[in-house]
Amino acid sequence: MAFESLSDRLGEAFKKLRGKGRLSESDIKEAMREVRLALLEADVSYKVVKDFVKTVSDRAVGQDVLESLTPAQMVIKIVNEELIKLMGGQTAKLNMSSRGLTVVMLVGLQGAGKTTNGAKLAALLKKQNSKRPLLVACDIYRPAAIKQLQTVGGQLGIPVFEMGTEDPVKIAKEAIAHAKKHGNDLVLLDTAGRLHIDENLMDELKRIKAEVNPDEILLVVDAMTGQDAVNAASAFDEALGITGVMLTKLDGDARGGAALSVRAVTGKPIKFSGTGEKLDQIEPFHPDRMASRILGMGDMLTLIEKAEQAFDEKKAKELQEKLKKNAFTLSDYYDQLVQLRGMGSMQDIAGMLPGGAGKALAGAKLDERALARTEAIILSMTQEERDNPSIINHSRKKRIAAGSGTTVVDLNKLLKQYEMLKQLTKQMQKGKMPNFGGGKRGRGGMFGF
Repeated sequence: MAFESLSDRLGEAFKKLRGKGRLSESDIKEAMREVRLALLEADVSYKVVKDFVKTVSDRAVGQDVLESLTPAQMVIKIVNEELIKLMGGQTAKLNMSSRGLTVVMLVGLQGAGKTTNGAKLAALLKKQNSKRPLLVACDIYRPAAIKQLQTVGGQLGIPVFEMGTEDPVKIAKEAIAHAKKHGNDLVLLDTAGRLHIDENLMDELKRIKAEVNPDEILLVVDAMTGQDAVNAASAFDEALGITGVMLTKLDGDARGGAALSVRAVTGKPIKFSGTGEKLDQIEPFHPDRMASRILGMGDMLTLIEKAEQAFDEKKAKELQEKLKKNAFTLSDYYDQLVQLRGMGSMQDIAGMLPGGAGKALAGAKLDERALARTEAIILSMTQEERDNPSIINHSRKKRIAAGSGTTVVDLNKLLKQYEMLKQLTKQMQKGKMPNFGGGKRGRGGMFGF
């Protein structure tokens, strides 16, 4: 998970401060030394680290902190505020054209994830902004680049414009004419990348920019490349004048250096972040939420937004009524598991929970095979059996197990989990929290997932 080691190092530094009733300047100096080392280990630019630590130190040795009743909290508050500033302060929105057609040019080194994340961005804007996007294949050099764009575009239901190996400048120009003719109001140009920056690459990108005059030039940066990403960002900005950055692979073992350095080095905001391999795992970049996650305070706003997207409001109200009447069925049980899966991995969810709650969930996993078995078992039941599992006797169990390709043991486990969940919801309505298994997590985690 991105920033995990940085979060742990900062957490240790602040833990030492919390044990002190009053802070001396030497306490703050020692804490800032730990912060500096943590940021350098995260591959943050040395100059950025130096300026950051100086700013925090100057604020932290002020009277407000030294005389505060909770000085450690004040220091953490200052670090949080400065991290937010470092990453841009406010959430930066995409520049939308007032003339009806918005052109976004995606640039970056090869392997950063331009093609996939460009398609993800198109899908996000289609869903959230009701845009009618068109993906344009301007990378004529990388083998299978056009096919890759067509594949992800097809999966997301977004049209792709391509002209084979024609001149990319001509492709971009023709794509805009095509978009105007067919009612597309958003064009995303997937341009070529290289393994390194060279004159030919930059010349081609400059010619595309001059021809189509894009509203937005987004630099796609692989967060896992650390300081190299920042160097690339500087070069692209100098040559093209980028308007923003999209960070990819933030779900990997990213130390965080790119996210904390690129804004300070280029002065250009991070606008979006790719948070996983799935085609819906992209989101606007919120500096305040990211700072909160780095400091181990969670990101409840993003978690709530993910829940809202994954859960059907109408179904939620129906479920609420069923729970009140204790009429929760096996079909409802399965629906909840599927919607939970739609929120992403447990690792993603853990990163958004504050402090100990996140760490407690960090190792948890939704077992996809267990979900597949659950689905097969429930779908092998009759509607009557799903609505009233108490009628499932031994002969019915044998039939259901055979029909789902599972065993009677698997079915018995599911029925037991279902009953435990009913008991849990019933007691929670009475203001109690039941204790399953004597306070210990059962084998395989809560409800076996």
